[in-house]
Amino acid sequence: MNKYALATVFAAAAALYGQTGQVSSAPQFTKDGKLVLPKDYREWVFLSSGLGMTYGTPEAARQQNFDNVFVHPAAYRAFVQTGHWPDRTIFILETRAASGKGSINQGGHFQSDLIGLAAEVKDRAHAPEGEWAYYGFGTKAQTAPVLPKTAPCYVCHSQNTAVENTFVQFYPTLLPIARAKGTIKPTYKE
Repeated sequence: MNKYALATVFAAAAALYGQTGQVSSAPQFTKDGKLVLPKDYREWVFLSSGLGMTYGTPEAARQQNFDNVFVHPAAYRAFVQTGHWPDRTIFILETRAASGKGSINQGGHFQSDLIGLAAEVKDRAHAPEGEWAYYGFGTKAQTAPVLPKTAPCYVCHSQNTAVENTFVQFYPTLLPIARAKGTIKPTYKE
């Protein structure tokens, strides 16, 4: 690789990650510390969709909602390279109702109404007592305050995730990368 091509690669990496090695352009916060819902999250990297996944009651499992997970593209590229999520990583969880009747559909389910949006953010400057913080937007909010450290998502994510505080075990294209990079938590159980 000639010196001009190498300089172009370094310039692109610096623009993408900034001078500090952090993901640039995500997440954004209001002056009072609320996370701003990224308007373009549906253009981000789609990691996976789950149907009817629940960690709660059997009644919740019967709802059979779809959970769609998106991650900021720069964070995704960093994970592919290192097996770790860089500071300023943001995931969006979009929950949608599952519908079975509509148009010509005679079986199975498709996604319909928005039920809620949530975010998981790795941002040392905004996380209470750690790296990761969680936010709930509902269906209409454009900003969300950080959930308190007593919210169940903190304990669940710290105890049940495969890589850092993220459910990489449910992202079929990323789990093999984590295995190859050796970044799966020693406490993770399959």
